[in-house]
Amino acid sequence: MEAASEAEPWESRRIQLRSKSLYPPAVANPFVHQVRISAWGWVRTILLGVVLVPVRVSCIAFLFIFIWPVATLATIGRPIQPAQPASNWRRQLTQPALKFLFRAMLFLVGFVVKVKGKKATRDEAPILVVAPHTTFFDVIACVVAGLPSVVSASGNMRIPGVGKVMLSTQPVLVTRDDPNSRRSTRKEIVRRVTSGKKWPQILIFPEGVCTNRSCLVTFKLGAFSPGVPVQPVLLRYPNTLDTVTWTWQGFSALQVFMLTLSQLFTRVTVEFMSVYTPNDDEKEDPILFANAVRINMANALGVPVTDHTYEDCKLMISAGHLQLPMEAGLVEFTKISQKLKLDWDNIHQRLDEYAAIAVASKGGKIGIEEFASFLKLPVSKPLQQLFALFDRNNDGSIDFREYVIGLTVLCNPDNTKKILKMSFKLFDLDKDGFITEKELTSILRAAFGVPDLDASKLFQEIAGENSEYISFKTFKKFGLKHPAYAKLFSSYLDLQAAHIFSLPQD
Repeated sequence: MEAASEAEPWESRRIQLRSKSLYPPAVANPFVHQVRISAWGWVRTILLGVVLVPVRVSCIAFLFIFIWPVATLATIGRPIQPAQPASNWRRQLTQPALKFLFRAMLFLVGFVVKVKGKKATRDEAPILVVAPHTTFFDVIACVVAGLPSVVSASGNMRIPGVGKVMLSTQPVLVTRDDPNSRRSTRKEIVRRVTSGKKWPQILIFPEGVCTNRSCLVTFKLGAFSPGVPVQPVLLRYPNTLDTVTWTWQGFSALQVFMLTLSQLFTRVTVEFMSVYTPNDDEKEDPILFANAVRINMANALGVPVTDHTYEDCKLMISAGHLQLPMEAGLVEFTKISQKLKLDWDNIHQRLDEYAAIAVASKGGKIGIEEFASFLKLPVSKPLQQLFALFDRNNDGSIDFREYVIGLTVLCNPDNTKKILKMSFKLFDLDKDGFITEKELTSILRAAFGVPDLDASKLFQEIAGENSEYISFKTFKKFGLKHPAYAKLFSSYLDLQAAHIFSLPQD
């Protein structure tokens, strides 16, 4: 979101905020891939698939008869996480054979690979960073790069056949949801690139999650923590019909595989960019280094960058399980709060104070100046963005109760009883022990950050078909019986903690 300069009056800023609302977000959800295939497209795909898929699957199976023993020779006696690089004879004996077999496989399954630029040597760039990461077919970059060591999820080692081949590259394995594993992974990368031993180059997909190529999401810091030169590598799939993209929402892995093998050919371009050497500031700050490389790659691709992360992807999946819109405003709420450098411990202590202010307001509206005064913060661009999240009708005022509920959810993700109690208290304006459908909708909109959430069906389920009010007893009973409404926030906070823990430690 762009804001006006600080010199402009708030009214003109509010108009800009209204025209560039956070809903929908400035960058479309990068974890969704929807393809519309015409009737003729389906007929063509089916007819070709009937012939091509069996032939190509047979070719893959035939080549694996040769790949398996070569990969076994390369890995026999080697641990999953080796302390020393493989001996030269292993690589000299097995690597050329594996490269040839994999290139033959790509050709036989229909991939037409075009290579631009020149791959740097290990001395020039110990690390290759590849983006955008959109599909399991991105393994093509590994083949083109000469089978360097890969940083991959440890779960991939359990895939029959694939695990043995991956082990032959001397991989660096990471368990995504384990903060300790992430830190160990960074240490292992640093150890390899600074040891002076003859480890192969390391290839990393720094986004850490598959997207739809509409943007570059936040880069993980593993490739940039050592502070050594990296070579950016761009992946493009310039095809009229995109069958390769595999995201959280869209084609399944099997569908992607079958549709791609059903095409006459699939184009892919692998471009090796110039080596990026970090300056002194970037060597000291991996975040600065990662952002600089990401912007360079995004400019070359002609796509924007976004603050989405793997954690946000998991949050959106949780939101989907609760039948909430995928772009749940909680993502924006937390990111803006981080920009404001809000002290969550201090906020937790001040929740009661904020609640008292909200109760006293009895649903009254406040402007941004009063909002800033309550938070003891100056009016700034991030504060305007936070204010805009709760300015539902873009009239320059908000209901402070909604903001307090959002804070309650974030500060107490597992304390369902406290969330329910405070939510009910804030919207029971006349203190008669009942809330209406309109008030319930306000609670849920504030909590989930979704401005157009329809809660009418939910209200009837809680209150009963012929009731116009909900008592706290009924509200609490429903909330405790359906803890899924707190699950979204709990999983997000856990993931945020893991993300923060994975940042460089002082």
